Amino acid sequence: MMVNEDNLIESKPKIEELEDLREEKKPVVQALSDLGIELDKGISDYVMSDYEAVNTLSKNLNINASEARKQLSSFPNEYVVDGENIPDLVKKMRKARRKLKGEDRLRMAKAIDTVIDGYSDHISKCIDSIYWLKPYKEPLLKMRFNEKDLMKLNKMGDVKSRRKVVDSLCKFWEHDLKKTDMVYGSEYSSLEKTCRLAKKDFRAEIKNISDQSLVKSKKERVLSFIESEIRKQPGIGAKQLHDKMPSVLHKNTTSNMISKMVKKLDVAVVNGGYYKMPNEIKKNIWAYTAAFIDSDGYITMDRNHNPRVGLIATGDRGRAFMEEMHKSIGFGKLHLNQKSPQDTRPVQRLNFYSQDNVTDLLTKCLPHFRLKKGNAELLLELIRMKKSYKKQDWYKGRCDEIFKLMKWENHKDHVGFDWLKEGIYLDDIAKLQGNNKMSLMDSMEQIGGVE
Repeated sequence: MMVNEDNLIESKPKIEELEDLREEKKPVVQALSDLGIELDKGISDYVMSDYEAVNTLSKNLNINASEARKQLSSFPNEYVVDGENIPDLVKKMRKARRKLKGEDRLRMAKAIDTVIDGYSDHISKCIDSIYWLKPYKEPLLKMRFNEKDLMKLNKMGDVKSRRKVVDSLCKFWEHDLKKTDMVYGSEYSSLEKTCRLAKKDFRAEIKNISDQSLVKSKKERVLSFIESEIRKQPGIGAKQLHDKMPSVLHKNTTSNMISKMVKKLDVAVVNGGYYKMPNEIKKNIWAYTAAFIDSDGYITMDRNHNPRVGLIATGDRGRAFMEEMHKSIGFGKLHLNQKSPQDTRPVQRLNFYSQDNVTDLLTKCLPHFRLKKGNAELLLELIRMKKSYKKQDWYKGRCDEIFKLMKWENHKDHVGFDWLKEGIYLDDIAKLQGNNKMSLMDSMEQIGGVE
């Protein structure tokens, strides 16, 4: 195609418009660069549709479209605690704090701060997950929005709407940067007005997205209701769940359907009752197990120097936990519904007897122990000695020392414990701890000295 003078004259307004857009973009790009955010030539160079973004990412990373779409769609689940959103929870906690005094009030204040910090981190992750919005995080954080608004922005698929949102953010950011260190006057007032209008435009675009677009399907609402009720009332059954359902959900659901649906949730079943398992079990089973042993378990040895590790719970809920722990850990011996010494709720135990199982369990839990790390290290030393060093002249003496140290670890906080009855002198504890044979065994294995 030949370009003549008339073509250039006709194109002049468009060229000038492009130049103006380039100039408007410069301060925003510079501000992003100052914050360590570079607009690469991937999917952040301009606001595009999901289809374009998927194709661009697929080509750049040499992956198929399905994988590319997964990378783009990673908006976190709604942040709720026992079925309640965080702003409402914080409001209740602050209300409860008013009735407290002294240390209790300070502890509640710290708990509130912890919840708020967690929620702030969650909001930050929500923003980062919206790929077309992430480069404009700095101005976005100065806007008025909540988690629901971010969910709406994540649902925004129309390119024109996305660009209007980004345009309002850029307009705000540019004029907000100009205000920095500026003395109040007519120019400052004009910039402030432009910032307010940009915020108004931003809110207007969010309002254009209906709340209906965020409504869960009927199946999702049923699952959400089931999970919420199980948390509120552990041990509830399918029939009770069905009876408690709102009429809108009740008429399209049966007890049999509920019993099948709970399989999709992280729920344990004991005698027809449902119990919600902590998410930490799935996230890091060894950290959760270590915490459980610290609070409701034991690490010890008998007088014949046999290692013993166990977890203890009570009642039907405890049984659900023990069965889930046994399944997640993959080994150990379950002892269920044992009679308690006080003749109260039945006792549920998950015990570990074999040296291999105890070693495997304690090695994986060791970095996570807070209270029983000393016990765990003593058992690991004992098992290693029993496996390869029984013929050493120091073996029996060290076993006796480990037995005494284990007694000390288990009863050091027990005021009035009769140490002399066990032949333990507290002045000797530091010396016994210093006799640890792990380094000796390491050096013997390195030089081939094990018989």
